Amino acid sequence: MIHDTRLQPLRPGAPARRGFVLLWVQASVRTRDNHALEYAVQEANRLGLPLVAVFGLTPGYPEANARHYLYLLEGLRDLRANLAARGIPLRVAPGTPPKVVLQAAGEGAALVVTDVGYVRVAREWRAWLAGHLSVPLVQVESEAVVPVRVASPKLEVGARTLRPRLHRVWHEYLVPLEPRGLRCTATDWAPGLDLQDPAAQVAGLPVDHTVPPGAEEGGEQAALDLLEDFVACKLEDYHLRRRDPTVDGSSRLSAALHYGHLSPLTAALAAREHPGPGTDAFMEELIVRRELSFNLCTYNPAYDRYEGLPAWARMTLEAHAGDRREHLYTRAELDAAQTHDPYWNAAQRQMTRTGRMHNHMRMYWGKKVLEWSATPQAAYETLVWLNNRHEQDGRNPNSWAGIGWVFGQHDRPWARRPIFGTVRYMNAGGLKRKFDADLYARQWA
Repeated sequence: MIHDTRLQPLRPGAPARRGFVLLWVQASVRTRDNHALEYAVQEANRLGLPLVAVFGLTPGYPEANARHYLYLLEGLRDLRANLAARGIPLRVAPGTPPKVVLQAAGEGAALVVTDVGYVRVAREWRAWLAGHLSVPLVQVESEAVVPVRVASPKLEVGARTLRPRLHRVWHEYLVPLEPRGLRCTATDWAPGLDLQDPAAQVAGLPVDHTVPPGAEEGGEQAALDLLEDFVACKLEDYHLRRRDPTVDGSSRLSAALHYGHLSPLTAALAAREHPGPGTDAFMEELIVRRELSFNLCTYNPAYDRYEGLPAWARMTLEAHAGDRREHLYTRAELDAAQTHDPYWNAAQRQMTRTGRMHNHMRMYWGKKVLEWSATPQAAYETLVWLNNRHEQDGRNPNSWAGIGWVFGQHDRPWARRPIFGTVRYMNAGGLKRKFDADLYARQWA
C-alpha cells in the first residue's frame, strides 16, 4: 500500500501520455518494499507507458571514498538485475545526479519519480531538478516507516517525545507493499556503466582509495540474507546481547539500510512475526531512533554543524573550554588508534578494519574525542572526519544524530564535570561494569 502521505509533488503538473516514466533512483537502491518504484510502476501503467530507471554516479559525493563506492556499486549491480527481471532497464551514468536525470528526462520523459533523501545535498539535488525539469516530478518517501512529516511537524527534543507520536501511527504504515506488474516495457534504454565488476569500476573512479573495503558485501540479496540470519539467530535475544561488544549480538543492518539496499519496512515486518522483548528493542532502534535522526535533519537546518547543537549544551561546553586536558591527540594519532586508552583504540580499529563500530563503543569513542580535543568545536570536526571516513554508514542522518549526541543532542543536562560541563560523561569504568572491556580490547588488538 502506498499512502498518499508518502507522496510529495516537487514540480506539479499533469504528465503527458507519451514517451516513458522515468524513475530516478538515489536513496532506495532495491526492488523489495520500494514505494518510489511501485508508485512509478503504477503511474506507468496508468499512462500506458514503459518505465525506465536512472542513477547518477558522482565521484564527488561529500566525504565518500572507495569503501563507500564499492558497497554502493554492489547494490547497483543487484538493482540492475532485479529491475530487469521486472522489465525495467537501469542506466547508471557518471555525473552530478540531477544533471544526469535532467539529461535522461530530455529523451522523452512524461513524468519523473524519485525517492526521498534527508541530508542537505540530497534535498538540494531534488530542488535543483524540480527547478529545471519541464515535466512533473514526484518524490515518494520509502526510507522511513512513518513519513517524517506525519510523525511530527517540528524538531523533537529526543526519543522520549517522538516515540509516542510514532507508536500512535506506525501500525497504519506497517503494511506489506505488493509489487506491481509492468504492462509496457522499454527496449532501447542505454545501460551506461558496466556493473558486472564493481571493484574494477571503483578502481577507475577519482576518489580517495586509502580506505580499504569494509567487512560486508553490499547489495539487496546480501542485505536480505543478513536480515534472515538476524531474525533466525539473533532477534530473540537482541535486547540482552546487543549492548555487549564482545559478542555478535547486533543486527549489522545499518549499512544496508543506509544505502537503501534493505527497506526498514521489510525489516520491521520480518521482526514483527516474532513478538517479544528482542523485537521490541529492535523496533525501537529501527524506527524510533533511526527516524529521530530523520526528524533532526529535516527540521534543524544546522544538523551537521556544531552550531546546530542545543543551546544549553554549547553554553556549558564553551564555559569549560579552558579546562585542563590531561591528554591531547592529533587527528592523525586518533586515526591510527595511537592513544593511551586500549578500549578506545580497539573501537577505532574495529571501525577502520570493518566499516562499523559497536553502538555502545561508538558512544564512548565519541566522548573521549571530546575529552582529548583542545576545544569542543575541534572535537566535533574530528569526529565528523573519523566517522565519515571509515563508517560504512557514515554521512547519513544516523551519523549526524550520533555525533550530536556526544555533545548533548537528544539528551539532557547531567552532573557538572570538567571539560564536559553538564554534558553526559563516560569513562572506562562504565564499560567494565557492563561487559568484559579487556576481552573487547584483545579482540581488536
